[in-house]
Amino acid sequence: MKEITLTGENLNLDQLWQIAKEGALVGIDEDRLKVVNRSREVVERAMASGQVIYGVTTGFGKLSDVKISSEDATTLQLNLLRSHAAGVGTPVPASVSRGIMALKLNNLLRGFSGVRAEILFHLAEFLNGGVSPIIPSKGSVGASGDLAPLSHMSLVLVGEGEAEWKGERMSGSDALKAAGLEPLQLEAKEGLSLINGTQYMTCLGALGVKRAFDLAKTADIIAAMTADGMKATPVAFDSRIQAVRNQAGQMACAQNLTALMTGSEIRMSHLDCKKVQDAYSIRCIPQVHGACRDTIRYVKDVIERELNAVTDNPLVFPVEGEILSGGNFHGAPIAMALDFLSIALAEMANISERRVAMMMDSSFSELPDFLTPKPGLNSGLMLAQITAAAMVSENKTLSHPASVDSIPTSANKEDHVSMGANAANKMWQVLENTETVLAIELLSAAQSVDLRAPLHAGEYIMVAHNHLRNKVPFLDHDRQLSEDIEKAVELVSNFELLRAVEGKMELQ
Repeated sequence: MKEITLTGENLNLDQLWQIAKEGALVGIDEDRLKVVNRSREVVERAMASGQVIYGVTTGFGKLSDVKISSEDATTLQLNLLRSHAAGVGTPVPASVSRGIMALKLNNLLRGFSGVRAEILFHLAEFLNGGVSPIIPSKGSVGASGDLAPLSHMSLVLVGEGEAEWKGERMSGSDALKAAGLEPLQLEAKEGLSLINGTQYMTCLGALGVKRAFDLAKTADIIAAMTADGMKATPVAFDSRIQAVRNQAGQMACAQNLTALMTGSEIRMSHLDCKKVQDAYSIRCIPQVHGACRDTIRYVKDVIERELNAVTDNPLVFPVEGEILSGGNFHGAPIAMALDFLSIALAEMANISERRVAMMMDSSFSELPDFLTPKPGLNSGLMLAQITAAAMVSENKTLSHPASVDSIPTSANKEDHVSMGANAANKMWQVLENTETVLAIELLSAAQSVDLRAPLHAGEYIMVAHNHLRNKVPFLDHDRQLSEDIEKAVELVSNFELLRAVEGKMELQ
């Protein structure tokens, strides 16, 4: 099994994906432990001197004015985890739970949290031992970070809460016993450092933006198949048109479309037709898909910075020997970026559904209504388009930005919050909806290409077409469409379709 050494400074999206999704093991950079130990020494000296430290010798939130004795410091940290584990809703998948733990470990490795090295070792042991805390998906407002989700994660470290081990859900204590691990004994500040941070929203955002990158390429493949099946002209994808706009995503998308449609017999059959321009949903694919690509790249930059960010509070600066309270836990940067990603993904679905609707209408497609050889007796893909419309409409609701909302918490001590976890949760739903819409377009586009037989679409479009047909046969008569959609969604969401094409050509 591959091992990824965490340093706190250079974790990237691919590595997080490998840890979360592929079960890669984690190692700890030994040099970072020196910094971690120096940071811990600052906390212990401050405790010994009687210094007032938020969350260490005081209560939390509005209760920060309540002094806590050094004798109660350990109890305070355990009570913090128990009281803040107030999450509700469907738990996140085990892969997301792993990603959250990896991000927390990477965050603490920076050495600005004042925790003991034992905390880091325990997190690594949990990851490598296959223990995934059960983390509810709702309950965080994104400041002070993702308190509720991270509390559920942290409770398992001390032998409480719930966890999944080898696919079975059980109590945290049973999971530790099954994996041969010992519960962690918290000391001053450590509970606070475990639950302060943006690791929940950042993990969902990171895994989502990683999928979005490949989805953008997949969308180009499917759109090219639609364009060819609809006898569209590739003139609008000419590189000269894109160059004078000077938008990077647009130029990359147009390059893909042109390459995918190379060698199309369908194209050659209508070179001299009277149609001058195609509808916007085809003609403007580079402009729309390109803008989505540029947005995804922006979000990736924000997320990759956050992967290695310190989002704890208070922060310990070992060189100066100071402990400073601030607001790095506030999720605003992630919340806004993920709202933007939701918009980009929703727009990808919007234009896809319009292409599907066009293929259903014989006045546009010059093919049988609803792409069935015998319309009337058969309804063909009529309801598939309606399903796509439902997904697109839901996306529009979900794309209202969470980050413009705030509601005061903790008796107005936390009077402005990010709603970053909400932004992450709904982004994930928009992503899945968009994959479904693109899968429906794939089914429709392949049907359109088949109805142009004996003419063939572009060489690389046919690679994608034939890959689909290995899973889903031509719709010659009505059958239960949900099964076809499910198979197509799988090809899109696991990027099997993309890999098949990329095995034959390079996509931008």
